[in-house]
Amino acid sequence: MKRRWLLLPVVLIAGIYVFNASWRVPMPEGDGLRLIAHRGVHQTFERAGLENDTCTAERIDPPRHDYLENTIASMEAAFIAGADIVELDVHPTTDGQFAVLHDWTVDCRTEGSGETRGHSMAELKALDIGYGYTADGGATYPFRGKAIGQMPELKEVFTALPGKEFLINFKSREAREGGMLADLLTNNPEWRGAVWGAYGGDEPTYRAAALIDGLHVWSRRGLVDCLVQYELLGWVGVMPEACRNTQVMIPINVAPFLWGWPNLLLARLRDAGSDVILLGPYGAGDPGTAGIDDIVTLEQVPGDFSGYVWTNRIEVIGPALGRGIWAD
Repeated sequence: MKRRWLLLPVVLIAGIYVFNASWRVPMPEGDGLRLIAHRGVHQTFERAGLENDTCTAERIDPPRHDYLENTIASMEAAFIAGADIVELDVHPTTDGQFAVLHDWTVDCRTEGSGETRGHSMAELKALDIGYGYTADGGATYPFRGKAIGQMPELKEVFTALPGKEFLINFKSREAREGGMLADLLTNNPEWRGAVWGAYGGDEPTYRAAALIDGLHVWSRRGLVDCLVQYELLGWVGVMPEACRNTQVMIPINVAPFLWGWPNLLLARLRDAGSDVILLGPYGAGDPGTAGIDDIVTLEQVPGDFSGYVWTNRIEVIGPALGRGIWAD
């Protein structure tokens, strides 16, 4: 009898393992692997020790190309290199437009100063968005004087790149921005297909979702809730509400620790109406969005993965997958 009791934990652990084994189900079918190019083709930078307000233009790697993030040229290059979707950042201007720029202020990348949303589009157009980039602590500024007037308005992006898909990153928590995006698409219905999704501040993101049918959205808080709750409940097959009908961003080094990764987890999420966006490794003092940015990390993505892969180096990852071309 005592020996039987000792066997119970072994049987329980074995049962949990089999119930959550990836091999129990095939990889879910879908549209295959799709690439999201974060900020288009851009200058990469040292990510360790980043703070939310770090000026990344002051810590770029030695330039490998001449593209600057969030420009029309960088987005076009990203699609040529194999991107399915390009992520871009927006701020409202004082004259009611959407300026495409990552930073809360213009001080980092340009010769201007003040909050991005505190300027008109004409004022932003006059700035040199390559002004602040340096790879050697300020000894040289390789892009200074070469990018005057290249900060695009969102409408310019849609016009210049018809038939392409974009992910809009709201940089604030102002709900009105979601309404602005909805109004833009209502007034220009031919651009509805250009906006694949939106994320960022919860208020504008979910305002946009309420007004734009079929918009893919998610929140940072929701992602944390989803992963934590699934880790607590997924072993018995429970899919938390936070994981339903959304896009679930999963760091590639966290994925193996989630119940049923990869096949069973992806099947469970698909049944819950959700897709997965694979990110780069979590950690190393990086509060930002790490991507699948090199071949070694790319090799960790399941070969038959049907979902989204987030990358900061589309010019590397797209051609490696045979999706596009890159001519430096």
